Amino acid sequence: MSGRLCRRLLRLGCPASSAGSWSRLSGTGRPGAGRSGTGRSGLSGGGRMNVFSREMKQRQKDWAAQLQDSQQYDYLREELHLHPPPALLCTRSDQVGSRVADRVYDIARTFPLALDIGGGRSHIAEHLSKEVVERFCLTDVSQQSLRRRRPSEIPTHCVLADEEFLPFKENTFDLVVSSLALHWINDLPGALRQIHQVLKPDGVFIGAMVGGETLYELRCSLQLAEMEREGGFSPHISPYTAVTDLGNLLGQAGFNMLTVDIDDIQVHYPGIMEVMTDLQGMGESNCAWNRKSLLHRDTILAAAAIYKEMYGSEDGSIPATFEILYMIGWKPHESQAKPAKRGSATVSFGDLSKISRPSGTDQP
Repeated sequence: MSGRLCRRLLRLGCPASSAGSWSRLSGTGRPGAGRSGTGRSGLSGGGRMNVFSREMKQRQKDWAAQLQDSQQYDYLREELHLHPPPALLCTRSDQVGSRVADRVYDIARTFPLALDIGGGRSHIAEHLSKEVVERFCLTDVSQQSLRRRRPSEIPTHCVLADEEFLPFKENTFDLVVSSLALHWINDLPGALRQIHQVLKPDGVFIGAMVGGETLYELRCSLQLAEMEREGGFSPHISPYTAVTDLGNLLGQAGFNMLTVDIDDIQVHYPGIMEVMTDLQGMGESNCAWNRKSLLHRDTILAAAAIYKEMYGSEDGSIPATFEILYMIGWKPHESQAKPAKRGSATVSFGDLSKISRPSGTDQP
């Protein structure tokens, strides 16, 4: 995708369960705006960080979406108690998509036009009603994910586009949402600025992404196993954003009235192979340029033993922790509440203790 976009509307068949349309956006390249980047980690031609291969991530998501049993791997994005994955115990029945939708319902207004960034199979829209969102625009880098989107009563327009380069005009959307997609963005500050740009004044961005402590058990086990068997280790778990940085990134992008909170979801698996198989089925395999393409059999066996020894439960299962960061940010508008000027207070904090004290009561 690029900054100069020629739009070709491809009217393709959407699911019969809901009306919709398709767009494929393409154009000429600009420095550093290629989907596959420079082919290695570091700085791209445009001066931005290039950590992940976007082309590899597209292939991973396309492959995962075409699995016959792909639905069973969506348990982080959908109701665990409705679609429980096989041989798996979950300590919580949270659903990221529905929790993002809950935050939309908390806002007492109707949004004429909303955008879902990296929405894939539309795990947010299925929990929203036409009374809250009148029209929906769903984007993803994976065409197969968009083709298999979930039904929704909201009229939806699907756009095949890279989340790193949003092909929309300024001040277009009343609401922007995103669920578990932003952690694969090379330039997260730039992506947040683009989200701020496409929002209308007084528009709101509500998102969820995995945080820095995600899969720390798997990361530690693989590193220790490689150190023992190969004398060094390579990054097998992608780097994630720390919650301490998220508020600053939103503020630098221009958002105000910020809210950031954390939700830890812990899933128990029979063993380390089930963890890695499910990550692959989710389309969440590592796509960093400096990833190691091969894991030796001895290293995997050692990692499995270390995982069970360090983190294993009494029932023989092993936990995998997913740290979910939820964020809300508003695009500034003159109608929004503003902090009072410094020194304009008319009541002292020292007088608060007298509020419940009956008048005329002597001080001790």
